[in-house]
Amino acid sequence: MQIYLDYSATTPTRPEAIATMQAVLNQQWGNPSSLHEWGNRAALVVEQARIQVAGLINAVPESIIFTSGGTEADNLAVMGVARCYPVPQHIIISSVEHSAVSEPVRMLENWGWEVTRLGVDGKGRINPEDLKAALQHNTVLVSVIYGQSEVGTVQPIAELGRITKIHGALFHTDAVQVAGRLAIDVNNLGIDLLSLSSHKIYGPLGAGALYVRPGMNLIPLLGGGGQEQGLRSGTQATPAIAGFGVAAELAGQELETERLRLTELRDRLFTKLADIPSLIPTGDRIHRLPHHLSFSLEYADGEKISGKTLVRQLNLAGIGISAGAACNSGKLSPSPILLAMGYSQIAALGGIRLTLGKQTTAADVDWTAIVLKQVLQRLTADLSLVIQSTSITCQLAI
Repeated sequence: MQIYLDYSATTPTRPEAIATMQAVLNQQWGNPSSLHEWGNRAALVVEQARIQVAGLINAVPESIIFTSGGTEADNLAVMGVARCYPVPQHIIISSVEHSAVSEPVRMLENWGWEVTRLGVDGKGRINPEDLKAALQHNTVLVSVIYGQSEVGTVQPIAELGRITKIHGALFHTDAVQVAGRLAIDVNNLGIDLLSLSSHKIYGPLGAGALYVRPGMNLIPLLGGGGQEQGLRSGTQATPAIAGFGVAAELAGQELETERLRLTELRDRLFTKLADIPSLIPTGDRIHRLPHHLSFSLEYADGEKISGKTLVRQLNLAGIGISAGAACNSGKLSPSPILLAMGYSQIAALGGIRLTLGKQTTAADVDWTAIVLKQVLQRLTADLSLVIQSTSITCQLAI
């Protein structure tokens, strides 16, 4: 029995998207920029997908700029705004951003930009008053992640957008984890830029999009043929974009039904794991992505027990989950997200995430709870033996 619970990492490409991509590869394989019939057929595919993706967030089609994925969309938003200014300005982000935002912002900081990183509470949520206090006369961009991928917390994006708009700065949000799971209306959110990713909504890898509010200015990252309204040069990946479009349209149609189903399964699993004292829920239980559960292991030590340990143990049992701590050159590093939320260095090594999706059933959730309990009991028992052995050794030495 295999159970996949890592839908926030990627989702399986849905059959409808695969069928559309195969048709495009066979019949609409032309270059969308070419003026002949073959190019026109491919261009129509791209524009149809643009309409479909725009519909998912209630945007006008011309506001959708196709990219290679969410990371490029985030980079285009941050760097595209920054490049409009000949001298460094001030930018605000949250302390729990995805690296696709935090890394380009770190680069800007190295180039002389002033950066404010808004703190979060113990649940990973921003206080809008902190944004008000952080805004400066030279603040040109505020970027706050909509739904945090590691701990599932959903930010008050509409209020943050309103505050930013009153000040006169631009507002960007990474909505990669939210799209297709919660309703998004860019007109009601007060945002200027919003990032999307195909493979998070059952579309193919290699496609994403940046919503750009009509009328605003960005300077592109890539020079070339001027595709995507001059903001993203390079021949469009027509098959991937077509699959993205189909996935976006179907995600919109199924959104409310799937949101309710996933929320019920999520809460069912939270309940079944509630009696494990060593498993501490992280993130905000109320303002939370409907498919998302996350925990920190109380007894994590970074060596015998860590989030990575649980990932490996559950994988042996046929269950796929993910860990929050980063692994660089074989050495674990504490999760920067949990650290920003006030967790200790040790606790930040013990973060795990379970994310549900279209193929997840109640039976999957129930079995996962049983297996996770058994694994934790065995690991904590082993840890107790190690502690007892160490204690006896120390006593003998004395």
